[in-house]
Amino acid sequence: MKVLIIEDDAAIATNLYDFLESRGYQVDVASEGVMGLHLATTQHWDAILLDLALPGLDGLTICRKLREEARRDTPVLMLTAKDTLDDKLQGFVQGADDYLIKPFSLKEAGARLAALIKRYKGQVTQPVLSCADVRFDLATLAVERAGRPVKLPPKCLQLLRILMQSPNRVFVRAELEADVWGEQSLDSDTLRTHVYTLRRALTAHGEDDVIETVHGLGYRFVVSDADAS
Repeated sequence: MKVLIIEDDAAIATNLYDFLESRGYQVDVASEGVMGLHLATTQHWDAILLDLALPGLDGLTICRKLREEARRDTPVLMLTAKDTLDDKLQGFVQGADDYLIKPFSLKEAGARLAALIKRYKGQVTQPVLSCADVRFDLATLAVERAGRPVKLPPKCLQLLRILMQSPNRVFVRAELEADVWGEQSLDSDTLRTHVYTLRRALTAHGEDDVIETVHGLGYRFVVSDADAS
């Protein structure tokens, strides 16, 4: 999932970036309003964390332009030190979906962000992916296989989510690379290495390998029709 942070406080932006990336998000940061609006309207994002007070363009203006001019319905979590009712109402009028008052907990930011994305994607009633004996909680990013916890690095979490959301579908290499790494320049072994890491974690106790290599194409998560949900 791709998240844009528009925040001019370097410490807050860095903490959010590190926290969200560690949980499997693909994150980018803009430190001023004009660049933030450009990124928000020229790329696809699953959510935007938007500071209210920004140099160049303020958060309310960005939110209004995003909704009225660019016609984007990307979820917006507004970050602000202002906690009066009028300030909040003004943000909602301009198109914000939720508010987070500074200073805030990173865990709360993550929880609110996950909730916004789930509602946006229509996943409120299905926060858990379950294929065969693998269970992936999209809210907490916890993975289990046959009841045992499976520890995975962020990029492997992204790969697993993509594969489990469409079991038995073949994902070509270029599609997976674009979804997980975006426009980053990759060497030829990057995807293969991460798939190996994912497989090793899922089969650490001798379980069957559910990640199939489709030679010449890419990969898929293999399940019987009865096991996919």
